[in-house]
Amino acid sequence: MLLKNLTQISVLCLRAVNISSNFPKNLSSSLTYLNLQGTHIRGRLPNDVFQLPKMQVLALGGNNYLTGSFPKFNCSSKFPLLQQLELSFTNFTGEIPESIGCLKSINFLNFQSCQLSGHLPSNLSKLVQLKTLDLSSNKLEGKIPDVFTNLQHLIYLSLSDNNLDGFFPPSIANLTELKGLDLGSNSMTGHLPSNATGLQKLIFLLLSNNSFSGTIPSWLFRDPKLGLLSNNLWNRFTGGLMDALQLMIKYFIKGQMIDLSFNKLDGPIPMSSISTLQNLVFLDLSSNNLSGIDEPNMFSNLKKLASLSLSNNRLTWRTDNNVSLSFPDLWDLRLSSCGISEFPDFLKNSKDLGFLELSNNNIHQIPSWFTSMPWYSLFYLNLSYNSLSSLVPLRWKSLNILDFRFNQLQGSLPLSICNLEELGILDLSNNKFTGAIPKCFGNFSSELEVLDLTNNGLQGSIEVSFSRQSSLKHLGLSGNFLEGSLPESLPNCEQLEVLDVGNNNMNGTFPTWLKNLKEIKVLILKSNQFFGPVGIFKAKNPFMNLRIFDLSNNKFTGVLPTRILENLRSMMSRNKNETEALYMGLYSDNADYQDSISITMKGLEIEFTRILTTLNTIDLSSNNFSGKIPEVIGNLTALKLLNVSHNRLSGHIPSTIGNLSSLETLDLSSNQIEGEIPRQVTSLTSLEVLNQSQNRLVGRIPLSPQFTTFSNYSYQGNLGLCGFPLTKNCGETDQVPPLQEEDSDNFLGGFTWKSVIVGYGCGIVLGVAVGTLMFLTGKPEQLVRFIEEEIYHCVRFLCWKNQVYRRFRKPKRRCHKNKGTTCN
Repeated sequence: MLLKNLTQISVLCLRAVNISSNFPKNLSSSLTYLNLQGTHIRGRLPNDVFQLPKMQVLALGGNNYLTGSFPKFNCSSKFPLLQQLELSFTNFTGEIPESIGCLKSINFLNFQSCQLSGHLPSNLSKLVQLKTLDLSSNKLEGKIPDVFTNLQHLIYLSLSDNNLDGFFPPSIANLTELKGLDLGSNSMTGHLPSNATGLQKLIFLLLSNNSFSGTIPSWLFRDPKLGLLSNNLWNRFTGGLMDALQLMIKYFIKGQMIDLSFNKLDGPIPMSSISTLQNLVFLDLSSNNLSGIDEPNMFSNLKKLASLSLSNNRLTWRTDNNVSLSFPDLWDLRLSSCGISEFPDFLKNSKDLGFLELSNNNIHQIPSWFTSMPWYSLFYLNLSYNSLSSLVPLRWKSLNILDFRFNQLQGSLPLSICNLEELGILDLSNNKFTGAIPKCFGNFSSELEVLDLTNNGLQGSIEVSFSRQSSLKHLGLSGNFLEGSLPESLPNCEQLEVLDVGNNNMNGTFPTWLKNLKEIKVLILKSNQFFGPVGIFKAKNPFMNLRIFDLSNNKFTGVLPTRILENLRSMMSRNKNETEALYMGLYSDNADYQDSISITMKGLEIEFTRILTTLNTIDLSSNNFSGKIPEVIGNLTALKLLNVSHNRLSGHIPSTIGNLSSLETLDLSSNQIEGEIPRQVTSLTSLEVLNQSQNRLVGRIPLSPQFTTFSNYSYQGNLGLCGFPLTKNCGETDQVPPLQEEDSDNFLGGFTWKSVIVGYGCGIVLGVAVGTLMFLTGKPEQLVRFIEEEIYHCVRFLCWKNQVYRRFRKPKRRCHKNKGTTCN
């Protein structure tokens, strides 16, 4: 670019021109207006751009590869001429300096979706000309300073999608010109102001996904123009639903939309108040503490109702077979966990149903009239977690999501599914289906992303043929009686991320064509009859995205697959901020549906209903692998579980294992590993489970505060080992290292809860019980059995709790632009 030679130019606008070059240096000092939005410009933004003496408008947003940070502004310079600064959707980083207050002429400041961090500076109060302030979707933290009193020209304020906490700043309630306020998706707490007389012009407000509490203030409903009641009150508001509805009826009588979901409202649904809302189109009271028995008749006056959601309360929905009840415009019905035992008969009069959610009920049978309904727009059908024993033919070709998992469905898989040409998610897992998988299940829908038939009684070989147009991302076939080899057409599924065929009777050698699946993240072949060496791959970088690799309980031979291990790039970088960890399988058409798998941890089969991207595991146990553990294993610094037990491994433990800073479980037991335990392993401060038993290890067990938490069970069967915690000493006094300060609290003569059950997190009650048993019996064998039994029940409870929480948690909705439209 030759912009630096245009010495006299004052206005330059190249918006949306594909420049694709580095940001120019030494821009003209005559520039007053520079707009390079969406030009693919890259590189670092030089600080001297902020020193151009005549610059009034600087717009560089929409350039993802443009980096930079705030300089310290000089209040005595001429730079306060700047009026508009727009750097949204760039890679701008760092903190906002207090010197931002020097920009006294600024009226537009937009840093949406950058990488800003740190606290909000209190000197924002000096930007008295400011009309728009958008700092949404960054990494800002701390409290929002109460400094908005002087910003009386402010029209739009967005601080959403950050890590901000603390209370609602009272000074915001006095911004008389404010029309849009978005504080959603933070961690804010406390009560909202009881009145906000200054917000007379407010027409857009988002407070969702925070932890605001107390009763809902009446000022939220005083103006029908206030775009509040859609996806906006997900907090912890308390009080009776009657009070909230009376506020709405008083101030919002003409409103068509009410969303009070995901709060803590209690009491029954007031029939008298509901019946007066005759213009209501959308009603969502889900995920509260509402109670009582409710009937369809209570909504009989709501003839315009198109969407009704009462899921996840303590309600019991009474199905009274009232066919005369009519909701002719009903499109969306969600009655999950409402104690329903029969299908609502009023659905016979709803001709345009598109979304039906009846999961987690006690429905035993699908009525005969159901399959004859002319629901040409039905795209979502969820009857999971019921007691269905048979399926009716499914004829709605518009279906995109079909979820019947966790029922009692029997017989063969229905061939009618193969007519659903737009199906994207098919989950029939955890039922009692038998017979073979129909051949058509591989190619009946080019839209199919999820095919989950886990935990049924399916038999025979997999004769499914996957087409080259396949969109398949998740194939779950584990827990059946399938035989033969993997289908050779699977390489056509180039988008495949999860392949789980564990716990079957499949055989054959390791499929080398898996190297072609470049997106594969989860590969589970465990508990089958696969055999032979894990082949040498000619591909340049196979399995770069693999995060869960499980070949356990097969008949694989040869050395450990070093070529695979040295290419696991996704396991080589630890996420420094694991609070930002995502889940695998966030499918576009249904944000509530995510991948689920089972992983063996501490001898237990644990089902993860959602898979964190940080759950990096390698399980090669119970095979016939031989040779040494390769040194490259130390490169996998994000690895959490490594299990190579019950093989024929020999050689020494590589010292590079000490690099696995994220490792929580390490099992090297039942091999032929020899030599000393390298001292480097004591640096594994995240380690919770260690098993090196039944090997040929010798020498002193390394000492560290972390290693004092492991019992002799971790080392038994190594006749050459000595030192704590074994009774065999090393010919000299074995000193147990002093506990760190945070471990100094003790009970029962020195036993700390960490020393008994470190890492298992089931609470101090279990710790006291285990410590008492040690103190009274002095029998390590009983202790080990007791721990393992309690851990089993504890882990199962935590998994169940996680499953329930994750299943019913509504995901965050983000709107980065066009705020006020539907958020996805």
